Amino acid sequence: MPEIYESTNFIKEAIEEDLKSGRFTTVHTRFPPEPNGYLHIGHAKAICIDFGMAQAFGGKTNLRYDDTNPVKEDTEYVDAIKEDIHWLGFDWQDREFYASDYFEQLYQWAEQLILQGDAYVDDLSPEEIRQFRGTLTEPGKNSPYRDRSVDENLDLLRRMRNGEFPDGARVLRAKIDMSSGNINMRDPVMYRILHASHHRTGDKWCIYPMYDFAHGQSDSLEGITHSLCDLAYEAHRPLYDWFVEKLGIFHPRQIEFSRLNISYTILSKRFLKMMVDNKLVKGWDDPRMPTLGGMRRRGFTSEAIRDFIDKVGVAKNESVVDISLLEHCVRDNLNVSANRVMAVLNPLKLVIDNYPEDQIEQLEAINNPEDESAGKRLVPFSKVLFIEKDDFMENPPKKYFRLSPGNEVRLRYGYYVRCTHIVKDDNGEILEVHCTHDPETRGGYSPDGRKVKGTIHWVSAQHALDVEIRLYDRLFNTPDPDNTEEGKTFLDNLNPNSLSILLGCKVEPSLKNSLAGDRFQFERQGYFCTDLDSTQDSLVFNRTVSLKDSWAKINQSN
Repeated sequence: MPEIYESTNFIKEAIEEDLKSGRFTTVHTRFPPEPNGYLHIGHAKAICIDFGMAQAFGGKTNLRYDDTNPVKEDTEYVDAIKEDIHWLGFDWQDREFYASDYFEQLYQWAEQLILQGDAYVDDLSPEEIRQFRGTLTEPGKNSPYRDRSVDENLDLLRRMRNGEFPDGARVLRAKIDMSSGNINMRDPVMYRILHASHHRTGDKWCIYPMYDFAHGQSDSLEGITHSLCDLAYEAHRPLYDWFVEKLGIFHPRQIEFSRLNISYTILSKRFLKMMVDNKLVKGWDDPRMPTLGGMRRRGFTSEAIRDFIDKVGVAKNESVVDISLLEHCVRDNLNVSANRVMAVLNPLKLVIDNYPEDQIEQLEAINNPEDESAGKRLVPFSKVLFIEKDDFMENPPKKYFRLSPGNEVRLRYGYYVRCTHIVKDDNGEILEVHCTHDPETRGGYSPDGRKVKGTIHWVSAQHALDVEIRLYDRLFNTPDPDNTEEGKTFLDNLNPNSLSILLGCKVEPSLKNSLAGDRFQFERQGYFCTDLDSTQDSLVFNRTVSLKDSWAKINQSN
């Protein structure tokens, strides 16, 4: 079980205290996404905490969609959320609920609050409501409609429900305290008029509860013992408590934790949707996006994300996590789980002049040195190979140990080769590098004991597959993309080089039948994943992360 469930933290201590005192006898949590977009890695932290804390105490977790705004919600998001939670490794079993399941009960409670004198129908416009609310330093003012009679309020609410008024004409507000130091307690709106079709209830309703009114009561209806929320909801807790206490219903305990903030990353669903809608990315699952769908498509594993959440931990104070820690966790996981293959991204032809013209050898290669059970594979070797352009220099600097005129290197799993000459075109561009090989060094070891300092990878030209490779970099070019100069937005911090597409890359033939989602380490290049755009005749690979691990080096030096 991951550490986040086992290690001591303030949430776990609070739950233990509740069980010991008898406040609750079981632990029942919930994950309450709004189906108005795809989940991102910030939601992954909430998922791990919601499900993890329940698991730690042998409890249960509900999946409940807070679908109270039909204008922004869609079944596409509902389905994507389920897929992402399952992919992360969690299951709500048969406990799938929706706030819309409770619309009738919520409405009845709204009438109850009117009858108790705790709610009223207000005719102020949205702008007037904002003006009357006051500021952080100035109290609000009572609405002129605040003292309507119970009968008038009840009549107006029922007429709102029956569709007699246009959008925005009236709202239902809680009657609390317009001078409260907590702005959330200044007569918050409970219901608004929205003549919009709901993805589950259709046109049955034309008034919809606000999130703040639906959230706490939905928890209560489901018997949620511990409502675990991020710190943005801390100031809303007195309001949730007020509703529950006024209604005299089961009272969950809300506990807040810091949300996840990552450098070079935007985790605002509204901003992410803006990029999708404006086609600045190729969709919610674009591999540059911090959505779980995007990370999955890029090649991140659920195990790596859970490991990252474990390392971040559960805290009360907001902080920014270096994105290199996430990349470190991905490398750490893929190093153990991903098979090694050879791929050449910028091919240069290498001809072994003394190798037989028609000979093909099958060389034995290790699939994963970190996992003996992964076994070995055979890689074809022939007279003409492709190597990386960067692995040859005509006039190398000192301490350059790769291939150069007169220099000898080891071909991975193959032979020692020595460069004899090169062939250029009319523009001086190198077309071919010619070598000779030592037949006694098959497997990369010399019987006479001589050593070479450089080992390079290769692919047989005759057997190579032509593929497209997409190199992804960070979507933003500054650690805090939302921190901009006046007149600019986070969009001004987009990285114009976040995607580079390489065509005509060469990979070994073992990848011919790879499927979308398959992950590999391209030796000396990085970790890659077969993309959804791939077909058997046209393979596409996404770079998940490079091999270089800056976080590990920084961590070791501290």
